[in-house]
Amino acid sequence: MSGRDDPRVDAGRVIADLRELDRRTGGRGGAQRLCWGPEWRAARDFLAELLSELGVEPDRDEAGNLWAYLGGDHEPRLALGSHLDSVPSGGWLDGALGVMAALGVLRAWVQSGRHPRRGVALVDWADEEGARFGRSLFGSSAVAGTLVPEELRDAEGESIASILALNGVELARAPEAVTRRGRLAAYLELHIEQGPVLAAEGLPVAAVSACTGIERHRFRIEGQAAHAGTTPMDKRRDAGLAAADAALRIERLPGREGGVATTGVLKLDPGIATAVPGEAELLVDLRNPDAEALARMLEAVRVAVAGAASERGCEVESEPLWRIEPIDFDPALVEAARESCREVAGSDRVLVSGALHDAAEMARVLPAAMLFCASAGGISHAPQEDTTEDDLTAGIEAFGALANRALGEPLSSRA
Repeated sequence: MSGRDDPRVDAGRVIADLRELDRRTGGRGGAQRLCWGPEWRAARDFLAELLSELGVEPDRDEAGNLWAYLGGDHEPRLALGSHLDSVPSGGWLDGALGVMAALGVLRAWVQSGRHPRRGVALVDWADEEGARFGRSLFGSSAVAGTLVPEELRDAEGESIASILALNGVELARAPEAVTRRGRLAAYLELHIEQGPVLAAEGLPVAAVSACTGIERHRFRIEGQAAHAGTTPMDKRRDAGLAAADAALRIERLPGREGGVATTGVLKLDPGIATAVPGEAELLVDLRNPDAEALARMLEAVRVAVAGAASERGCEVESEPLWRIEPIDFDPALVEAARESCREVAGSDRVLVSGALHDAAEMARVLPAAMLFCASAGGISHAPQEDTTEDDLTAGIEAFGALANRALGEPLSSRA
């Protein structure tokens, strides 16, 4: 349990830091902190400024994760954090809330003039979103020991190795960040819900018990490019229409399994008005909290794409982009999260996250848990993303209470 005299996080200051971060790297067009880009680096520079006010020097590991350490009476440390990177034109709170709330915990202890009962590690994970290369949780998977370096390319054909090198990260050495794990006892993360449940129920904050499983795959459909004016409709092998049909079939699949399916990318080649598409590419994202149901969804998607292609005389190739199994969080930390929500907000709602978070990677190797703040309208990954100041305050204060509870518990690393 946390002590009554444990220092409290200044939620107002955390919110002010978030608004300044938005001013520097976002604005009306949304957050532009695409990982490995200039705005993301500017966000990290701002975080370093804030840490310097506390006399704390940040440290970067081989995967590009940024760490800041506060000594305590015991080791290993309690890790707190999230990610500063965003999707293009994303929301001002997604990820950044957890980093700034973790900073708020460090600030509270530094300003109290006291040592926490164990050391604290703030972490800003590199490339949680995977927006540029399609590979989410890059930095946290390196520390968890699950990262397999792959030569991925972005939409412009730039390789991940070359882009990381411009940021001082060597792709082949990124897995060496796993050595940071041995100094950690547990991991906690605050995030916005990114969905409508809490707002609909009028609740500001909730504990999170698990993260959904994800399968992300690329499907390439090959037909035959042809002249748009001279090729009869019944003679076409239209890869674009096969892809469109496949996407509609995929939309109908989750109802059987209770998950969700998204066809987030559709590319056509040659991609001009005067030609029948000869090639099409689909990127499909499948999510389900049940591993067996997720596997059935993936098989159903493969059948759906193959069927849509075959009916139009097209062929299909597929490749996995990334996957993660459903992950349960530590029961004791989830209960501590519920207690913290009751203490601050008078409710102890528990949710399963349909979004992916770095806590899922950490939960493979450490006791981990999360808190969610309500999202206005359930909107995220968009400039309209928002949370009321009252709900932000409740979430930040509950996170501070949870961190203090965890600092007082006899945690031990599973690393």
